[in-house]
Amino acid sequence: MKKISIIVPVYYNEDNLLPLYADLKEKVLDPLQHRYQYEIVMVDDGSKDRSFEVMNNLSSIDEHIKIYKLSRNFGEHSALLAGLNVCTGDLAVRKAADLQEPSEMILDMLEEYEKGNSVILAVREGREESEGQKFFSNLYAYLMRKFALSNMPKGGFDSFMIDRQVIDTLIQMNEKNTSLMAQVLWCGFPTSKIGYVRKKREIGTSKWTLSKKIKLVLDSLLGFSYFPIRCILMIGAASFVISFIWSIVLIVQRLMNIITVEGYTTIIILILFAFSIIMGSLGILGEYIWRMFDATRNRPPFIFDHRTKEEMTKSK
Repeated sequence: MKKISIIVPVYYNEDNLLPLYADLKEKVLDPLQHRYQYEIVMVDDGSKDRSFEVMNNLSSIDEHIKIYKLSRNFGEHSALLAGLNVCTGDLAVRKAADLQEPSEMILDMLEEYEKGNSVILAVREGREESEGQKFFSNLYAYLMRKFALSNMPKGGFDSFMIDRQVIDTLIQMNEKNTSLMAQVLWCGFPTSKIGYVRKKREIGTSKWTLSKKIKLVLDSLLGFSYFPIRCILMIGAASFVISFIWSIVLIVQRLMNIITVEGYTTIIILILFAFSIIMGSLGILGEYIWRMFDATRNRPPFIFDHRTKEEMTKSK
């Protein structure tokens, strides 16, 4: 019987955890008891409320609940990665502690997993939230799809289910200042999607601040796209072309005595070409820096999706 690990990052969720467990028990764990073993891995991401105390109480109720506490707040993605490092399941699913995702979607994800998919994404088809939240979420998904990962779902996603091969690959990367969601997409394993409507938060308040959202955007774009650097190089090239054309115009105007100020033409031409040379140089340096940055990361140069039985035996 296969084992599923339900990983729950926890941050200021003292009032959510008991209802969360009850919801999981009723809608997921009981229906699956004859098909899958389970463990719930709760990782406290440096909460200063009673979250860890509630986690302790839950672990005494259910021996399948494993609890961990990080030394400080590292961010949800780090807490999720910590959960992946310690989970023992054949597959793992990320479950938010805020009850904004329907627990029963785990059953839908399992159906897709049983069809042979290694990754199942829970894609947001709607949100019972403010227009500001919707705007940021859609903007993030658009930027990622346009400039970094073309396989980013249009509605974006928060939760996913991955098999053991994907879990081990993510652990192997061991990257900082990155997006775990983007890493899942980058791996390229067989992927399926299910849709869900993100509910309005009923208990507690979100700690997903604007600064954390901005950091996620920067980490995702800088970690998975060279467009910002390439943009500098393109600006430099465009500036050089414009400078060349405008220099010809200025020279013609000077010869025709349209420009009568002494030294004006020379100064403007020098400024235009200096700007284009600086931007071009920054772009070229950026290309080298990007390649060095890419080389220092632990992302594997290739990932096996399938190997022969003989090779799998040798690796054990």
